[in-house]
Amino acid sequence: MHKIYNLIAELCSYVISSCTEDFFVKYSCISRSEKERIYALIDTHVTGLFSEDKTIVQLQQTDLTEGFLSSLYAFSKKIKKEKDFFAIVGLTQVLDDSLETVLRAQTAEFQKDDFSVVLNTNREATGIGLLPRCSCIWERKRRLSHYYNRMDNFLFNLLLMENTILGELIDKHFFLPQTLFPHFTERGALKIAATPLRREPHFSISMYDKDKVQYFKVDYDDFDFTEDNELLWSKILTAGKKGSDIIVFPEMLGNPDMESFITKRIQALSPQEQEKIPSLIVLPSFWKENRNTVSILDNHGTIVCRQGKQNPFRVEQDGTGYLEGINSSLVVNIFHYEGIGRMAILICKDFLTTKYMEQLMRCFKLTLIIVPSFSTGSYDFRQSSDLCAHDDCNVVWINTCAAMEKGKEANFENIGYVRKRTSRNDDEAQRLSKMPACSGAFTNSCPHDCLFYETIKGV
Repeated sequence: MHKIYNLIAELCSYVISSCTEDFFVKYSCISRSEKERIYALIDTHVTGLFSEDKTIVQLQQTDLTEGFLSSLYAFSKKIKKEKDFFAIVGLTQVLDDSLETVLRAQTAEFQKDDFSVVLNTNREATGIGLLPRCSCIWERKRRLSHYYNRMDNFLFNLLLMENTILGELIDKHFFLPQTLFPHFTERGALKIAATPLRREPHFSISMYDKDKVQYFKVDYDDFDFTEDNELLWSKILTAGKKGSDIIVFPEMLGNPDMESFITKRIQALSPQEQEKIPSLIVLPSFWKENRNTVSILDNHGTIVCRQGKQNPFRVEQDGTGYLEGINSSLVVNIFHYEGIGRMAILICKDFLTTKYMEQLMRCFKLTLIIVPSFSTGSYDFRQSSDLCAHDDCNVVWINTCAAMEKGKEANFENIGYVRKRTSRNDDEAQRLSKMPACSGAFTNSCPHDCLFYETIKGV
């Protein structure tokens, strides 16, 4: 199978490296006669892509014979030699369309794996990675076509990832099983719970110098975290009773025992009880050995993956700057799910680092970003959420009252936001759901009962 994906990657790479943005602008308005010319040219040189009535055929794996692939490679070589770029993009589109059934089957296979690698084996040579593209119920079919002039505007069944956009980041892909979100299948909507968890931070910050730079690190208090973990568990159970598909906790409020505690609690449940808790649990991040990491669990207590923070936060103390002393792993985890699209977790500063956030948005066509944070402000997060709007990407941001500092109480009027893509006919207020902090946050009398719910659905 990789041969046909290798060919598509070669064609895409050739066009991207050879054509300017102006070409993609013009191709987006291709004439009917030119399209007919391209189809006739393909049909003449490659048999099996069109039916008798000239509609594109859905290929099966058995159709990808050596003879078929040989004629396909020969034709692609011909149009590349002639620099017939309209025909090259046209052929790529036809192949994208004809492989829809095969790619759906491939997605089902990927859902059985712990993680997935790209379909083509020539990613390093071409600079292109290909994966099946999961649909999203709130994503426009012509997403990006009005904002970016790029090759991937013309592909709908294949996710095209350019190494030049990804840069030095390392992508790891998880095709979540379709059974993971049973409520989503039933109601065509995703219900997300988010909680600031608590007002009390159970760690301290210490400063140090290294290699001419000032840093800070996080040291967790040395005491029994059982009460904290019981609070986590009660939030998970409550969110599950409300039918939540995902629950999200903030940054930094984890502890050394948390992951093991929650995993064991879930695994002690019966299969029927496990079905009643959120399908995906984004635990609070935990700072350890120069890593700030979020663990993502499913409702069977399996650790799906761990996402590390990539961009260090900068704080000022007495007019002096200190960087968060984290080491970036450069690994970014992308979750794929049919109907939801592609999800990623960007921890606090990762979301505010516009270049990094846009790298992920552009490379993976993200449809949902989850942002756990520990921040003294909310304004920048709201502004960054708005940047995602025209890309059909929804954002869930949750902060914590534990980050509140004296004199900055006004920044905590809202402790979280959900930025949703809405229809042009929807009320403007529906686009931004606010999570107001309770009065206890300002009087330091936290009741520990804040839990917000928001539903994201098709447009």
